[in-house]
Amino acid sequence: MSAARQLLTHRWWKHERASYELVVSQYVIDEASAGNIDLANERLQLLDGIPLVPHTPKIVDLADKIMSLGVLPSKAQVDALHIAIVAHYQIDYLLTWNCKHIANAKILPRIHNLFIDLCSIPIPIICTPEELLGDETENI
Repeated sequence: MSAARQLLTHRWWKHERASYELVVSQYVIDEASAGNIDLANERLQLLDGIPLVPHTPKIVDLADKIMSLGVLPSKAQVDALHIAIVAHYQIDYLLTWNCKHIANAKILPRIHNLFIDLCSIPIPIICTPEELLGDETENI
């Protein structure tokens, strides 16, 4: 599964990323920096030059609201921050392989309800790289 996700991510990165205006947060940088130092350096090189979105207290407030309503488990605070950042900046897509707490069909409706009903903030499309790959029938 992990190897397939890596292949799909590489395919998206190679063929699709130019179609989007990418941004990253410090949380993405922190996660990319973790683990094997050689692999972390490769990930950080890929992120080099992508604009970093500023962190604001409003992001923490939104993440705290997600957590206080029990939308995510207590161990998923950073996941709540990822979601809060894209909601706060009204970023169109949140691309992730975190299907446990972010791109999760059982959790997504609760996240959407929270932001639309309680905060009046549009939520971005939250999906995996596979879901954002171009339609291969477009060239037929």
